[in-house]
Amino acid sequence: MKNPQLTTEVFGPTTLLVSYEDKEDLLKVAREMEGQLTASFFGHKEMLSSHENLLDLMETRAGRLLFNQFPTGVEVCESIVHGGPYPATTDSRSTSVGTGAILRFARPVCYQGFPDEFLPEELREENPGGIKRKEG
Repeated sequence: MKNPQLTTEVFGPTTLLVSYEDKEDLLKVAREMEGQLTASFFGHKEMLSSHENLLDLMETRAGRLLFNQFPTGVEVCESIVHGGPYPATTDSRSTSVGTGAILRFARPVCYQGFPDEFLPEELREENPGGIKRKEG
Protein backbone atom coordinates (compact mmCIF):
# COMPACT_ATOMS: atom_id res chain seq x y z
CA MET A 1 0.00 0.00 0.00
CA LYS A 2 1.41 3.35 -0.98
CA ASN A 3 0.26 5.12 2.19
CA PRO A 4 0.97 3.01 5.32
CA GLN A 5 -1.33 5.23 7.41
CA LEU A 6 -4.25 3.62 5.60
CA THR A 7 -3.48 0.27 7.28
CA THR A 8 -4.27 1.56 10.79
CA GLU A 9 -7.70 1.46 12.37
CA VAL A 10 -9.80 4.60 12.12
CA PHE A 11 -12.72 5.32 14.44
CA GLY A 12 -15.81 6.91 12.96
CA PRO A 13 -17.48 6.62 9.58
CA THR A 14 -14.71 5.63 7.19
CA THR A 15 -14.43 3.65 3.99
CA LEU A 16 -11.26 2.31 2.42
CA LEU A 17 -11.87 1.46 -1.22
CA VAL A 18 -9.12 -0.72 -2.68
CA SER A 19 -8.68 -1.40 -6.38
CA TYR A 20 -6.60 -4.43 -7.30
CA GLU A 21 -5.46 -6.35 -10.35
CA ASP A 22 -5.92 -9.91 -9.06
CA LYS A 23 -6.60 -11.91 -5.88
CA GLU A 24 -2.93 -12.01 -4.89
CA ASP A 25 -2.78 -8.21 -5.12
CA LEU A 26 -5.80 -7.98 -2.79
CA LEU A 27 -4.26 -10.45 -0.33
CA LYS A 28 -1.06 -8.39 -0.29
CA VAL A 29 -3.03 -5.32 0.79
CA ALA A 30 -4.92 -7.32 3.43
CA ARG A 31 -1.66 -8.68 4.88
CA GLU A 32 -0.50 -5.11 5.47
CA MET A 33 -3.59 -4.24 7.54
CA GLU A 34 -3.18 -3.88 11.30
CA GLY A 35 -5.67 -5.30 13.79
CA GLN A 36 -9.22 -3.99 13.37
CA LEU A 37 -12.40 -4.27 15.41
CA THR A 38 -14.45 -5.15 12.31
CA ALA A 39 -14.11 -6.06 8.65
CA SER A 40 -17.06 -5.99 6.22
CA PHE A 41 -17.30 -8.00 3.00
CA PHE A 42 -19.76 -6.84 0.34
CA GLY A 43 -20.76 -8.98 -2.63
CA HIS A 44 -22.58 -12.22 -3.36
CA LYS A 45 -21.89 -15.74 -2.09
CA GLU A 46 -19.99 -16.73 -5.23
CA MET A 47 -17.59 -13.81 -4.73
CA LEU A 48 -17.04 -14.81 -1.13
CA SER A 49 -16.36 -18.45 -2.00
CA SER A 50 -13.81 -17.37 -4.60
CA HIS A 51 -11.98 -15.26 -1.98
CA GLU A 52 -11.76 -17.78 0.88
CA ASN A 53 -8.08 -16.95 1.44
CA LEU A 54 -9.05 -13.34 2.06
CA LEU A 55 -11.69 -14.39 4.59
CA ASP A 56 -9.16 -16.63 6.37
CA LEU A 57 -6.63 -13.79 6.46
CA MET A 58 -9.08 -11.18 7.74
CA GLU A 59 -10.11 -13.57 10.50
CA THR A 60 -6.61 -12.95 11.92
CA ARG A 61 -6.97 -9.17 11.53
CA ALA A 62 -10.45 -8.43 12.93
CA GLY A 63 -12.56 -9.52 15.86
CA ARG A 64 -15.89 -9.23 14.04
CA LEU A 65 -16.47 -10.16 10.37
CA LEU A 66 -19.64 -9.00 8.58
CA PHE A 67 -21.12 -10.08 5.25
CA ASN A 68 -23.19 -7.47 3.41
CA GLN A 69 -23.71 -5.57 6.66
CA PHE A 70 -22.35 -2.45 8.29
CA PRO A 71 -20.94 -2.63 11.83
CA THR A 72 -23.40 -0.12 13.27
CA GLY A 73 -24.67 -1.02 16.69
CA VAL A 74 -23.77 -4.17 18.55
CA GLU A 75 -26.30 -6.64 19.91
CA VAL A 76 -25.56 -7.62 23.46
CA CYS A 77 -25.76 -11.41 23.37
CA GLU A 78 -23.76 -14.50 24.32
CA SER A 79 -22.00 -14.81 20.96
CA ILE A 80 -20.96 -11.21 20.25
CA VAL A 81 -17.28 -10.29 20.32
CA HIS A 82 -16.17 -6.72 19.84
CA GLY A 83 -12.42 -6.75 19.82
CA GLY A 84 -9.64 -8.03 17.67
CA PRO A 85 -5.90 -8.48 17.33
CA TYR A 86 -3.55 -5.74 18.49
CA PRO A 87 -3.81 -2.77 18.04
CA ALA A 88 -7.62 -3.02 17.88
CA THR A 89 -7.50 -4.30 21.45
CA THR A 90 -4.65 -4.97 23.82
CA ASP A 91 -6.01 -8.39 24.76
CA SER A 92 -8.01 -10.19 22.08
CA ARG A 93 -9.15 -12.85 24.56
CA SER A 94 -11.82 -10.50 25.90
CA THR A 95 -14.56 -8.29 24.54
CA SER A 96 -15.93 -4.88 25.49
CA VAL A 97 -19.57 -5.85 24.85
CA GLY A 98 -21.81 -8.88 25.22
CA THR A 99 -22.21 -11.09 28.25
CA GLY A 100 -18.51 -11.98 28.21
CA ALA A 101 -17.47 -8.36 28.84
CA ILE A 102 -17.77 -8.73 32.61
CA LEU A 103 -14.95 -11.27 32.53
CA ARG A 104 -12.49 -8.41 31.97
CA PHE A 105 -13.16 -7.36 35.57
CA ALA A 106 -13.49 -10.80 37.16
CA ARG A 107 -10.94 -12.89 38.96
CA PRO A 108 -12.00 -16.52 38.71
CA VAL A 109 -12.02 -18.52 41.92
CA CYS A 110 -13.05 -22.17 42.08
CA TYR A 111 -14.69 -23.59 45.21
CA GLN A 112 -14.37 -27.37 45.10
CA GLY A 113 -16.03 -29.73 47.56
CA PHE A 114 -17.12 -27.05 50.05
CA PRO A 115 -20.31 -27.50 52.07
CA ASP A 116 -23.02 -25.10 50.89
CA GLU A 117 -22.93 -22.92 54.04
CA PHE A 118 -19.28 -22.03 53.41
CA LEU A 119 -19.84 -20.84 49.85
CA PRO A 120 -20.56 -17.21 48.92
CA GLU A 121 -24.35 -16.67 48.78
CA GLU A 122 -24.25 -16.38 44.98
CA LEU A 123 -22.97 -19.97 44.71
CA ARG A 124 -25.24 -21.68 47.23
CA GLU A 125 -27.77 -24.22 45.97
CA GLU A 126 -30.79 -22.33 47.33
CA ASN A 127 -29.60 -19.08 45.67
CA PRO A 128 -30.90 -16.80 48.46
CA GLY A 129 -30.38 -13.63 46.39
CA GLY A 130 -32.38 -15.02 43.46
CA ILE A 131 -29.68 -14.01 41.02
CA LYS A 132 -29.78 -15.27 37.45
CA ARG A 133 -27.25 -17.99 36.90
CA LYS A 134 -26.12 -19.94 33.91
CA GLU A 135 -26.14 -23.59 34.85
CA GLY A 136 -25.05 -26.69 33.03
